[in-house]
Amino acid sequence: MGKKLTPYQDSGLNKKKQVEQMFDKISGKYDGLNRVISLGTDVKWRKKVIALVKAHQPTAVLDIATGTGDLAIQMANINARKIVGLDLSEGMLKVGRKKIAAKNLSDKIEMIQGDSEALPFEDNAFDAITVAFGVRNFEDLEKGLSEIRRVLKPGGIFVVLETSVPTKFPFKQGYKLYSGHILPLIGRIFSKDREAYSYLSKSAAEFPHGEAFNNILKKTGFIDIENKPQTLGVATIYTASK
Repeated sequence: MGKKLTPYQDSGLNKKKQVEQMFDKISGKYDGLNRVISLGTDVKWRKKVIALVKAHQPTAVLDIATGTGDLAIQMANINARKIVGLDLSEGMLKVGRKKIAAKNLSDKIEMIQGDSEALPFEDNAFDAITVAFGVRNFEDLEKGLSEIRRVLKPGGIFVVLETSVPTKFPFKQGYKLYSGHILPLIGRIFSKDREAYSYLSKSAAEFPHGEAFNNILKKTGFIDIENKPQTLGVATIYTASK
């Protein structure tokens, strides 16, 4: 088995600490870079995630790997009584709290630093749980998914938005060119952290997607699993329940 993919291969830190360090470093420009890198399509994908969550009329929602809170902020309009955004990176959370305060949502959205593989919540605490572009950064994917299942209420909805790789010509070849060369270049120009955006593009290409991720969800005990490819397969929305 090859060496585990991490942001800073020779740092001596485990993947979890490296991911935290990476997002702390790029937090100030993360939102703008996301729009550029995804050509704005990530906004449309998040709206679809919100619609799926809203259909379940949840009262308590958890957004894991919330980053700067984009998804949590959009969920403020679904009438949930409690919205919690959780992330490893305090740097990202600080940006998110400023955005939330500017929108007068501080009394509705709580942003906390925490570990997806050791969630600080009781069993069956949330009606809906979301993760947007975060599961591929879990150090132990199955442990993280098991923790998510633990805090999800029976009958609740779990929605994952994650990058995937197109399978059809010529989109597959175009994606490899873009993710392997153009994305790291954009990241280096704008964030001055070449390793971070090189890692993000490589991790996107290597993460199990489609049926492979469905099978991992099934293995960790989720039911009613579906995957919906987005924009020619460059991202996928997964839904599951407990």
